[in-house]
Amino acid sequence: MKSSMCYVVGVALALFSLCVSATDPGSLQDFCVAAKNPNDAVFVNGLFCKDPALAVTEDFFLPRFNKPGVIKSPVGSVVTQANVAQIAGLNTLGISMARIDYAPKGLNPPHTHPRATEILVVLEGTLHVGFVTSNPDNKLFTKVLYKGDVFVFPEGLIHFQMNLEKTPAVAIAALSSQNPGVITIANAVFGSKAPINDDVLAKAFQVDNKVVDFLQSQFWMDN
Repeated sequence: MKSSMCYVVGVALALFSLCVSATDPGSLQDFCVAAKNPNDAVFVNGLFCKDPALAVTEDFFLPRFNKPGVIKSPVGSVVTQANVAQIAGLNTLGISMARIDYAPKGLNPPHTHPRATEILVVLEGTLHVGFVTSNPDNKLFTKVLYKGDVFVFPEGLIHFQMNLEKTPAVAIAALSSQNPGVITIANAVFGSKAPINDDVLAKAFQVDNKVVDFLQSQFWMDN
């Protein structure tokens, strides 16, 4: 009886382990459409790996991350990435960084990282930061951060940072993905290519179509 019970428990544990290990891998890109034709070009969820014997020190190195970014955007901020696109050795490691430079009163506008939680530390300046929880609560968590303060933005939630001072500010962010992705809300909604139908946005935001046209024009001026 005892051996039979041990057998049942062993089988149950084996099945549990199989279920745990059979989950889908995390996404490292926006989508990965299945190829119906085996002759189609093949892509992987992430990047192909170099032969380890061919790896060099430079694969794990990014110079001058301390250099301030050049701010040209109308919102007054610039993000310098340190992800797998800049550091090949980050591939499969599930981590990356970013440097954010803010002009006086500059904003890193509301955005999300679909594949990463972000932890941010202020190096210089004073930042007003926050994130909003998912529906239906849409609760805002907000804080004023000073030099040396740290704040966390949970994966996938809309968040922002704004420089409250009349002097430049800088922060460093660490993200839990080699390719966290970023969706800037205003750009995605009003600057999509092709544009989202006016009637859709007018109804969604409960505004007149002319307001939608104006907002879209702000993101299409350079196109």
